[in-house]
Amino acid sequence: MRDLQSHGWMWVKALLFVGIGLVASALILMQLPDWRILLLLGLAIWAFCRAYYFAFYVIERYIDPSFRFSGLISALRYLVNKR
Repeated sequence: MRDLQSHGWMWVKALLFVGIGLVASALILMQLPDWRILLLLGLAIWAFCRAYYFAFYVIERYIDPSFRFSGLISALRYLVNKR
């Protein structure tokens, strides 16, 4: 499969991810309508976003600028092998 090159399709893909996240979050909150669930869901989403940011931006820019990651599996392999 080729890399996505079109900026327009990249925006469509990003909007689809946001849509999936919003629908999934809404369905969870419809099943369990509680402010604690909302808080925990928000914290989980925030934490995963920060971990994703760390896996790519921080490692590539600050820890090892010579290494380019192709995905989360590549980042995990790098972290395991670096030890």
